[in-house]
Amino acid sequence: QVQLVESGGGLVQPAGSLRLSCAASGNAFSLYAMGWFRQAPGKQREWVASINWDGPTHYADSVKGRFTISRDNAKRTAYLQMDSLKPEDTALYYCSARQFIMTTEGGPDWGQGTQVTVSS
Repeated sequence: QVQLVESGGGLVQPAGSLRLSCAASGNAFSLYAMGWFRQAPGKQREWVASINWDGPTHYADSVKGRFTISRDNAKRTAYLQMDSLKPEDTALYYCSARQFIMTTEGGPDWGQGTQVTVSS
């Protein structure tokens, strides 16, 4: 089991940038895949991006070319760099952990979320 804590959310203007962080507790972080998900008001939670334990990354079409997922195993932290933000990116962003490979449904471990609001 991995405990996850997200940070870095906030209010940003359209076309702005934010970087989200997801700090993980426990050992063996390097063997976990990490994923970012989001849930907008009135909508279902959706997969945004993921990075597998050995490095391959995957992105939803809606964020491809604008968002970048990365990880620092020494710091046990995953990141989501969000550029060219749009109002439709407004949501509560969660990170999830799963051994080795992430799925679009997420893993058994979730953080509490960090709010991202894109508005002028």
